[in-house]
Amino acid sequence: MPPLGIGLEGTAFPLFLTSGILGIGFGDVALFQALPRLGSRLSLLLIQCLTPPFGALIEWLWLGTRLEPIQIVCGVTILVGVGVALTPSEHLKISRRQLTSGTIFCLMAAFGGACGAVLSRKAYAVAHAAAQPIDAANAAFQRIVGGLLFAALCLLVAKRRELRIQARAPAHLVTEVSKRKWRAVWPWVLANAVAGQTIGVSFMQKAFETTPTGIVLPIIAMTPIVVIPFAWFFEGEKPTKHSLLGAAIAVAGVIGLTLNR
Repeated sequence: MPPLGIGLEGTAFPLFLTSGILGIGFGDVALFQALPRLGSRLSLLLIQCLTPPFGALIEWLWLGTRLEPIQIVCGVTILVGVGVALTPSEHLKISRRQLTSGTIFCLMAAFGGACGAVLSRKAYAVAHAAAQPIDAANAAFQRIVGGLLFAALCLLVAKRRELRIQARAPAHLVTEVSKRKWRAVWPWVLANAVAGQTIGVSFMQKAFETTPTGIVLPIIAMTPIVVIPFAWFFEGEKPTKHSLLGAAIAVAGVIGLTLNR
């Protein structure tokens, strides 16, 4: 049983930290740059379908992990399902400049996420070789620290002008505006952090401990499909025929991966 609560200790900490910088930090920052340019559907379509092959290729070149042909077929089946479910139903009215820059940011996000995943795999190997096993929640914490550092740096760079403006504004006015915004959003921010970056990343790290990136990432790519019933319940967005067909194809791929483990 691995020890609980080792904080930022352990031989593998530098690798988990770097994994968070690239995957959670660099990858998510690039994602949020792609979203306003391409929209959520096209951005997620590109990122979710590019990250798994990037991860499988990087892990094969660096760690020598090879997937069986049937695993590759099932992984591709999942990605095809995700692609069918997320393909925009209408022609997107975006400029060539937006398409080019948005696609570049999607490639950056996919590459960052793939590198972060493979680094987690390497970190677990280093931890086990040093007889320093680490539980998934603690590994997720070490990754999140790296992502937080990168995101904080980007925020300071992007908001430096806004911070200068706020510094010249009356202190009581800035404080009151900040309080109103925080009171409105903090429950959703907290729920998002607990569900995604705490529980979700912890389970993902547990999967990386024993399973190749090329198998884990295609299954994680189903996240937008899992969101379909929640979007229907909370936002009244009814699933389309394309989304249901894509979900069925993706689930078939996951079943195939499970049966051929």
